Parts: sequence; C-alpha cells; structure tokens
Amino acid sequence: MLITVLNIIGSLGLFLFGMKIMSDGIQKAAGHRLQSVLGFMTGNRFAAVATGVLITGLIQSSSATTVMVVGFANAGLLSLRQAIGVIMGANIGTTVTGWIVALLGFKFSIAIIVLPALAVGLPLRLSKRLGKQDWGEAVTGFGLLFLGLDLLKNSVPEIQGNAEFLQFMAQLNNLGPLTFIIFVAFGTILTIVVQSSSAAMAITLTMAFSGWIDFSTAAAIVLGENIGTTATAFIASVGTNINARRASRVHMLFNVFGVLWIGILFKPFLALVDLIVPGVPTGGAITAHLAMFHTLFNVTNTVLFVGFVRQLESLVKKLTRPKADEEERAYQLKYISTTLQDTPEMNLMNAKMELSRMAGIVQEMFRRFLEVFRNPDKKMGNQVAELKEMEDYTDRMQEDISIFLAQCARESLTETSAANVSAMIRIAHELENIGDACFNLMVLARRRYDSKIDFDPSALEDLNPYSVKVAEFIEFIRKHLNEHLSRAELETAYLYEDDVNRFRTRLKDEAQDRLQTGADVKSELLFIEMVRQIEHMGDHALNVAQALRQIR
Repeated sequence: MLITVLNIIGSLGLFLFGMKIMSDGIQKAAGHRLQSVLGFMTGNRFAAVATGVLITGLIQSSSATTVMVVGFANAGLLSLRQAIGVIMGANIGTTVTGWIVALLGFKFSIAIIVLPALAVGLPLRLSKRLGKQDWGEAVTGFGLLFLGLDLLKNSVPEIQGNAEFLQFMAQLNNLGPLTFIIFVAFGTILTIVVQSSSAAMAITLTMAFSGWIDFSTAAAIVLGENIGTTATAFIASVGTNINARRASRVHMLFNVFGVLWIGILFKPFLALVDLIVPGVPTGGAITAHLAMFHTLFNVTNTVLFVGFVRQLESLVKKLTRPKADEEERAYQLKYISTTLQDTPEMNLMNAKMELSRMAGIVQEMFRRFLEVFRNPDKKMGNQVAELKEMEDYTDRMQEDISIFLAQCARESLTETSAANVSAMIRIAHELENIGDACFNLMVLARRRYDSKIDFDPSALEDLNPYSVKVAEFIEFIRKHLNEHLSRAELETAYLYEDDVNRFRTRLKDEAQDRLQTGADVKSELLFIEMVRQIEHMGDHALNVAQALRQIR
C-alpha cells in the first residue's frame, strides 16, 4: 500500500514538473508577445475573453494567466472590467489541457508522445540560441508531463476486489444534494493542495479511467477544481493594490456562481454531455465525457455572465473595499510587493512600472525646486521638509526595487531578461542619485532664502535655460523608461548631455569672472554649487539613458 501511495505521489510530481517547465518555457519564449497581446486589449469585453482563451491555451496554465492579469491590474495596465473578461477567457482556455490529456494521455501509447518529445526537446535545450533553448524546455516539459501521466495511470490500482471502497462510494452517492457538495469540496481542496487545476484534472481523469469514480462524481470534482484554481490568483493578490485584489476576487465569484447554477441543473447538464459525446461514460470513453463537460460548463458560464461584466464589477467593488489608509498613504510601492509573481516577465514589467513612477517622483522634486528658486520671495513653508520626505522615499524605492530585482535574478530567466535586471538595478540607483541632487538643491535654495542672498541678475537669467535643459533631459528618460532606447535616441541623450556641459562651463566661467570683479563671494559660491548639482542630474540622466539602451 505504501509503495502504491509513493508511486502515485512520484508520478504526480513528475506530471507537475513537466507542466511547470513546459509552461515556463513557453512563457520565456513568448513572454513579450503575451504582454503585447494583453496591452493591445481595449474595453471590448469579447476581445478580453478571446485574449484570455488565447493566452491560457498557449501557456497551458490558467493560474499563470490569472496571476498575470492580477499583475497587470496592479500595474494599472488593465482596468477591472478588462481583467474580468480575460479571467472569463482563461477559464475556457484551461479546458485545452483537459482535452490534450484526455485524448492523448489515455488513447495512445505514451511512448509515441514522450520519446519523440524528449528527442526533440533535449537537443533544443542544449542549443546556444536562446529562443531554441526556451522552446526546447517547453517540448521537454511536454514529454515529461505525459510520462508522469502514464506513470500515474499505471500506479492507480484496479478497483475490482476493493469492496470496501465501492461500498463507501455507494453510501456517498446516496446522500442526495449533499453528495454533490461533498465532491465539489473534495475537488476544491485537491486543487488547493496540488496548486494546479491541470494536475487535479489529471488525477480526476485517471481515477475515472481506472473506475474508482463514476462520471457524475468526477464531474462534481471538476467543478470543485474550478473553485480551487482561484486560490492561486488570490494568493498573488496579497500586498497588491485594490484593483488587483478585486480582479482576484472576481475570479472566485465568477467560478462560484457558475458552480451554483450548474448545481441546480447538474443532472440535465450531464445528460446533455452524454448526448454530445458518443459512447457510455465509462472506461476509455469517460475521459472524453469529462473533457466535454469541463469545456461546456466554462463556455456556458462565460456566455451567461459576459453580458453582466458591469454588474460583476459593481458587486466586487462593494465586497472588496479599500483599506482605511490605502488612499491616504503618501508613499508606497504601487506595482511590486515583497513576493514574486509566478511569471518572470510579469515581475520585470512591474519593476519597470515602479521605475517609471520613481522617475515621475524625482521629476516632481526638480519641478518643486525650480518653483522655489524662481520665486525667492515666496514663503518656503514646508517645502524642504516635503522634499526631504520625497528624497527619503526615493531612497527606499531604490532599495526595495533593487532587492526585488535581485530576487528576480535568482529565478529562471532568459539571458536577455537577466541583462535587463542588471540594467534596471542601475537605473534605480541613478534615479535615486537624481533625487538626492534635487534635495541638495532645495537645501541650497533654503540657505539662499534664509540668508537673503541675492544672485546677479545675469546669473539668474543664464541659470533658467540651463535648468530647463536638464528638466527636458529628465522628461526624455522618463518617457522612455518602459522601452528599449534606439541608437538615434541615445544620440539625442548625448546631445542633451553636451548642452548641459556647455551651459555648466559657461556659467562657472561667468561666476569666476564676477568674483574677480568684486562680486559677493557667498552668492557666487552658492551659485556655483547649484550649477554643480544640476550638472550631476544631467550626468545621472545620461547614465539612465545608457542603461535603457541595454534593455531589450
């Protein structure tokens, strides 16, 4: 008995391992394209559903899709309404896995699938070309998945002779509506435990194929698996913003509502599946019946609710309200949390969004300095204290983003993504330095205000275009933070840097000339220090541009 249990667990482990590396391989090979597909979506609910079907059918993981959706909602790239459509589509897309397992895993000799897959996948995995490595990983995972399925199928003992179990199942099936609830709960718990609806589906198909459970029992378990799979997105939403949390909750609501209505029409629905799929739902035919049941349920559920997306959105907003301090907190990381999401590309995309937000903060810091500098007689108030808070926060952002990216670097990344991580860590450091320079400038402005230091009118006139040029440079890098910088755009960055350096040299020379003609020493030294700090900002902006050039 112990050997049988260990064999089943080992077979399931191999199945899960194959599923994971297949999904990871596809995501690494097509990660940027998947982001483009999601980013292309509009508010059209049908386009959103189609997107969910396409992505989930491709990467063979509804959990990965829903985690990706939660991440996009957290990053503000998807509205809640769009996210609902994608989640509906993901439920349909995940049925592809059931069909692959049902039609290939139980109808043919596994050797026909496994050995050719490994023969193709392993050499590709050893290739020097990154794209081939990723697809090799996916094909190898496909082969291991079916090898695990075959071992699982052969590990489950025959039901004949197990009178105790048959009697137990007979008793459970005589409990009326409670029978349905028990098996739905079993499917939910099973999926939460194995953390994969595909693996739970494979277990259910294997048990049904081996005769341990009948069609109605297996169908109820499959419905429970639809609820259990929402746990992954729920966990991924911990620590995210309100929009992402609502996206994960709507996934759960949608699936629970589906199970509720089909619970009422369970017997007629099973009869409909029997009508569509030929053969008696036993033995080899039961797997096709279950795959059809899974597909028909999710398609019908989506058709029923796709017209009520707005109502679902309103309901989840009422059920999931912002935390008391969520809108009041001045500074918090908005797009990343302390835990990594399931998809590496999603992690890097969120980090890019956080860097873009960080650039916006330092840009606002420089704007505030310029406002104070251009209005020297205006009361300073709490300007320095406020800028100090912003500077402290950019320091924390740089530290947290760098830690997050270091965690990403320990994940299974493509060579390109690994290089992007290094470039993004450098960008975070340079943006933090720009924030430091902004605060230093505000301190100098405060010193000028408190000491009532007047600058030479010509110095003020010359400093304005100098600071405007640096402000334009910062805006240039902020606009390009989420994309690769072309060679021509990098040349534009060098032109900005050249202009800043020419301004700096001229302004310093003019200050030296004024000192030689008897100008106020304190005033000119303060002016030179301001010129130097602004120049540092240009240097750091150029470093950001150079790092952006490395990002692919």
